[in-house]
Amino acid sequence: MAITSANQLELLQTAEAVAREKMIDPGLVIEAMEESLARAAKSRYGAEMDIRVSIDRKTGKATFTRVRTVVEDEELENYQAELTVEQAKQYLDDPKVGDTIVDEVPPVEMGRIAAQSAKQVILQKVREAERDRQYEEFKDRAGTIINGVVKREEYGNVIVDVGAGEAILRRNEKIGRESYRPNDRIRCYVKDVRRETRGPQIFLSRTAPEFMAELFKMEVPEIYDGIIEIKAVARDPGSRAKIAVVSYDGSIDPVGACVGMRGSRVQAVVNELQGEKIDIIPWNEDVPTFLVNALQPAEVSKVVLDEDAGKIEVVVPDEQLSLAIGRRGQNVRLASQLTALDIDILTEEEESARRQAEFAERTKLFMETLDLDEFFAQLLVAEGFTSLEEVAYVELDELLVIDGVDEDTANELQARARDFLEEQNKKAMEHARELGVQDSLVSFEGLTPQMIEALAEDGVLTLEDFATCADWELAGGWTTVDGERQKDDGILEKFDMNLEEAQNLVMTARIQLGWVDPADLVDEEEAEEGEATEEAEA
Repeated sequence: MAITSANQLELLQTAEAVAREKMIDPGLVIEAMEESLARAAKSRYGAEMDIRVSIDRKTGKATFTRVRTVVEDEELENYQAELTVEQAKQYLDDPKVGDTIVDEVPPVEMGRIAAQSAKQVILQKVREAERDRQYEEFKDRAGTIINGVVKREEYGNVIVDVGAGEAILRRNEKIGRESYRPNDRIRCYVKDVRRETRGPQIFLSRTAPEFMAELFKMEVPEIYDGIIEIKAVARDPGSRAKIAVVSYDGSIDPVGACVGMRGSRVQAVVNELQGEKIDIIPWNEDVPTFLVNALQPAEVSKVVLDEDAGKIEVVVPDEQLSLAIGRRGQNVRLASQLTALDIDILTEEEESARRQAEFAERTKLFMETLDLDEFFAQLLVAEGFTSLEEVAYVELDELLVIDGVDEDTANELQARARDFLEEQNKKAMEHARELGVQDSLVSFEGLTPQMIEALAEDGVLTLEDFATCADWELAGGWTTVDGERQKDDGILEKFDMNLEEAQNLVMTARIQLGWVDPADLVDEEEAEEGEATEEAEA
């Protein structure tokens, strides 16, 4: 097969036909043809030669050229594609390193093997171009809803025709007992688009919370226009869901707008999600108020928030307990996902019993340590005192407000509390010394004798040991495993140490040991402040 004037135009016609069929740029097909022809020419003239082919985009004429590059004498390796400055003088007046010499060579006759090889190159290039086009088309559609037609089902995974390619709906992304047959129309959320060697992979989902949010955006114009915002979504796919919304227009009720006239808007979403029941909840910046809304339809008596632990306690009437928890814990689980908090639900009876137990425990503590009768100890607890440290170091005026306590009594109470604490500190330090704690840790500012004892019991005996600790090892924290938050106990957590305090203590220890330069910390803080300022301006 030779590239002659008879078939020059045929090249262009073939390129146009392939490009039209695959919906890619004709120029990419012609480039693939140029590369395939160049390979065929190299097999004829020699693989070491730099043979290039250029096809005229108007006439279809293919021009074969040999290119040689001028290099330094010592860098000359390929005599077929390179030449020295001295050798180049016979072709150029003033050759320099990097100059190229281009000579036209005769077109080649393509045998059967060469033609087959050229065909493979063209097909490969066309496939790559087609994949790039598909990826470019779908990469910006991640996070949106797409309509498609079911092609087939493979091992529970549904292959969906989305127009310019195929997408996959994995079986764990389908709602409940959904099943599809070929040619069924399907609506899905584009969860991810990845560029892989076998082509772009488009992953769909019908269980993602974002799918519900996008469906509401399609059904509720106020959400699309930004007047109403979806703040959070929690789903038990195919069964029940909760969605929190807020309105930025005081005249528009966000819940009513999402429900629609006679429930028309929410019903459209429910139908798409196979009858999934949806609770639409007004969002509130106040976390306890938001949680009360999230636990609907259960009534809540009281909410106690522990922000440090990311935990919240909810007290409900005894008869509301099963409603608050929901079937198989569904209601409280969805409320927890919606608020991103761990929720403990107590009945009023359980909460009352716990309060009484705490009251009795603190009363007993003051009776035993301060040598008080039960009535006087109960007075202290009733006034809000929870520990000996509070009694020992509180302002005297706060003790004088207690009925029956004069200045002498208040001084005596504080003296007894301080004596007891000093005795406890002495015993704690003696025990820590027995365990092998070193002076470097004892003299470190910020640690009480009880803290040093707790550290020693955990094997932290020197300042070096302390400096290697992570903040969560000292203050405790929370780890999410398989979607569930698990508690990590801290060595000093029982002393009410938080993560920030632990981090400051550890960093101070590292600075004292010379492991960290304070100037580096200042630079990091300034850099972070600069980034924050840039983000705010942007």
